[in-house]
Amino acid sequence: MSRRGGGGRRPDSRRDQPTQARAPSFQRGGGGAAGPRGRGRQGHRGGAGRGSHSGSGAAPSSPHTASTSTEPAPSSPSVSASAPSSSSVSTLVEETEQKLTLAAPAAATLPPSSSRAVRLPVRPGFGTRGRKCVVRANHFMVQLAKRDIHHYDVSIDPEVTSQKINRQIISQLINLYRLTNLGERIPAYDGMKSIYTAGPLPFESKEFIITLPDSDPRPSSSASPGTERQFRVVIRLASQPYVYTLQKFIQVLDVVLRAAPSEKHTVVGRSFFSTDLGPMGQLGDGIEYWRGYFQSLRPTQFGLSLNIDVSASSFYKPILVTEFVQYYCSDLSRPLSDQVRLKVKKALKGIKVVLRHMGYNLSCKITGITSQPMSQVMFTCDNETRSVVQYFLEKHKIALQFTSLPALEAGTEERRIYLPMELSRIVEGQRYTKRLNERQVTALLRATCQRPQDREANIQMMARENAYNEDTLVNREFGIQVVDGLTSVNARILPAPMLKYHETGQEASVNPDFGQWNMINKKMFNGGRVEVWTCMNFSTCLNQDVIGFCQRLVDMCNRKGMVFNRRPVIPISSYNPYQIEKALVDVHNKTTQPGKQLQLLIIILPDVRGSYGRIKRVCETELGIVSQCCQPKHASSRNMQYFENVALKINVKVGGRNTVLDDAVQKRIPLVTDRPTIIFGADVTHPQPGEDSSPSIVAVVASMDWPEVTKYRGLVSAQAHNEEIIQDLYKSIQDPQRGLVHGGMIRELLIAFKISTNRKPESIIFYRDGVSEGQFSQVLLHEMNAIRLACASLEEGYAPPVTFVVVQKRHHTRLFPAEHNRRDLTDRSGNILPGTVVDTQICHPTEFDFYLNSHAGIQGTSRPTHYHVLFDENRFTADGLQVLTNNLCYTYARCTRSVSIVPPAYYAHLAAFRARFYIEDETSAGGSTGGTRSTAEGSLAIRPLPVIKDNVKDVMFYC
Repeated sequence: MSRRGGGGRRPDSRRDQPTQARAPSFQRGGGGAAGPRGRGRQGHRGGAGRGSHSGSGAAPSSPHTASTSTEPAPSSPSVSASAPSSSSVSTLVEETEQKLTLAAPAAATLPPSSSRAVRLPVRPGFGTRGRKCVVRANHFMVQLAKRDIHHYDVSIDPEVTSQKINRQIISQLINLYRLTNLGERIPAYDGMKSIYTAGPLPFESKEFIITLPDSDPRPSSSASPGTERQFRVVIRLASQPYVYTLQKFIQVLDVVLRAAPSEKHTVVGRSFFSTDLGPMGQLGDGIEYWRGYFQSLRPTQFGLSLNIDVSASSFYKPILVTEFVQYYCSDLSRPLSDQVRLKVKKALKGIKVVLRHMGYNLSCKITGITSQPMSQVMFTCDNETRSVVQYFLEKHKIALQFTSLPALEAGTEERRIYLPMELSRIVEGQRYTKRLNERQVTALLRATCQRPQDREANIQMMARENAYNEDTLVNREFGIQVVDGLTSVNARILPAPMLKYHETGQEASVNPDFGQWNMINKKMFNGGRVEVWTCMNFSTCLNQDVIGFCQRLVDMCNRKGMVFNRRPVIPISSYNPYQIEKALVDVHNKTTQPGKQLQLLIIILPDVRGSYGRIKRVCETELGIVSQCCQPKHASSRNMQYFENVALKINVKVGGRNTVLDDAVQKRIPLVTDRPTIIFGADVTHPQPGEDSSPSIVAVVASMDWPEVTKYRGLVSAQAHNEEIIQDLYKSIQDPQRGLVHGGMIRELLIAFKISTNRKPESIIFYRDGVSEGQFSQVLLHEMNAIRLACASLEEGYAPPVTFVVVQKRHHTRLFPAEHNRRDLTDRSGNILPGTVVDTQICHPTEFDFYLNSHAGIQGTSRPTHYHVLFDENRFTADGLQVLTNNLCYTYARCTRSVSIVPPAYYAHLAAFRARFYIEDETSAGGSTGGTRSTAEGSLAIRPLPVIKDNVKDVMFYC
């Protein structure tokens, strides 16, 4: 990636070479750790189906599909919260791993094995705080009859990658041999390598020959259209006795319950979509949405439950490619411009098309499009060179109409195939996996947003139409019965916390009602000071309005408790929106004299979207400017609510605090205010599908203002594409001159906490966002080790107790009021009340987890957040962690509402999202997507992030 500013960055300044800075008093008694090295900062940068080909191309080889799973181990006993006495870093790692795993501890330098099973802490009891109530959950209880389940391996030759075709083969086998060779059994097939039966088959191994009509022949085969394909299917009993852990048993039953819908509908992960499952709609640009439902079998305290939720997803419209291209270019009689051609290539790459001009269906997967018009694309066939247009006229008697368009490319580089767009039709049922633009997202949300009462009714209808209890395989063969109706669950409504504001305001505290409050008669708990500021206007629609806007904004900041100089350091001016970077540099140069260093830059964005990310990158990583961007449509507004919201953001960006928990001020929060506690939030965001050369972005934030735990410092880093485990939490290198050099995000944040509070953290709470259940083991093992190593690198024997909590928002459990019309059970949107917590019945049978709906609904159905404790040396009670998490949700700096996920995790998400702007071009209307900068396509090299300037990093710049 090319860097701005010239001269390059010093190799020892950031990401790969951590500094040796140590905080003054992490060592007991001062000692040699006290080095006067400033603030000790270390910057961190921070296809479905079988694709056959037309023409003379050879069929591609089919990749093998593998499936793995991790078996849960028994729950761990309680662990001591005391720090290990050993001074050895490797000993600390071993002790941590012994607490976490059943396997022997590994060397500290080795990555944790993905095969290890974690021992998660047992539930410490159930919560009792709050007003009791009953809610309904979209879980349908499952009853089981006793069956002797057997597992058989399946191999199909020739192998195909399409699960749809695999299911057709096994379905044909069952139809032909169920009453004879299968002993009247009906197997449940997972679409890949396994089938399960409710009892033994009359053989241990048997071979079958199955034929299917060849509606989609491969061009390299000798078969003629309309002939049959032959497959050799071998079914054999699993070579080793099948060990039925709970997870494996659930996996088998899940296959049984998914067998019938997998044959009828389009499968996307654990969801099913079809045009038969509800009305479809248009999203624009050749994309439509289909309705469907999610289905997953889960263990709960009630037993097994089937989690069902309605959903919708985007699909390509089954239209001719020429019709699809018209969404990008209306005139198909002229060649595409380079810009349009690249957009079309990106949109079409990887999708499957079908051609019917030869009298039968011939399908191909698009690999690209030609850079030349089709009339100029030449290829050799039968020792004769001719154009694509000539070939179709001579070979198939088809006079192509749109000869100025590029040809589609398929096949391999060795045997490339060219297809006319006007003969190629997009195959139905292909999911659109690229990022939707803002207009499409709005259309999808508008079409699928449902009030709680409507969503609950649709879920109930979907479950009823699936008729699980009438399915022969599910009910009669495997003895599974799904109870009709959503499950009633005991819940509690936690009280809202008392929030503290500045004593000089008319209202020094507030007790929020229904998850929201306002700033009327209140002043910020700590008002920031802004002496040096100015405003830049890049909008062409505003003139004198800009000065009035700034005056109203400054007045609001002062009224709410800030000390904001009314006079800008340089006059407020308008600038060329096409020379943003030059204008920013000019303003920065004018405000670098002593006493005139810019504390805040207010920016009115250009009228055309797409510049926000570029502005933030230049300000935060090149110039060291803290900025507040505003939309042009708001700059002429006189809405006081808008000015209040902007003032809240500005205050935390200049070091202030908007509100704090009264219990924190009074030091009444157990395990947080009774000893110095640092609260971390961490998130990893991944690039969109298709962006193979973009790295994943890590963000870690940590509280800096114990005991109030309201102000969070944020760090960001880049790591390998789609890597979920955070690599930069701790790192060390062996330097020839300095010896072992320690670094990493945890270490830097611990040092910053010590500098900010003059206390070292004696307790750590780590909220980790974005981890799926299948990743619990790997993430916990690696990241807990990193936390231990970071602590040990700061002081001999330093190992504060850690509570590691995963924050899950991407799940499908929904909670509905037991009675939709009761005002004491619902908020204004008809959703359950803020503070509703569930830790019984639908939660994990033994582990420490809970669902918390901490926010008030605005539209649609609220999604509770699922919190799962993976490690707990602080020994939180159920009430302690639930109340703490709910109360923190009222301290989010950007609004006067409680939010749906705990703020440190929310802030980490915002910081990661911000950091992606630093490295990605802004090619979408919203300025939030794009390709890579100066990176070869397909490159797996990690591109380090530009370094955020220290003065920016010191404040909550990501808000």
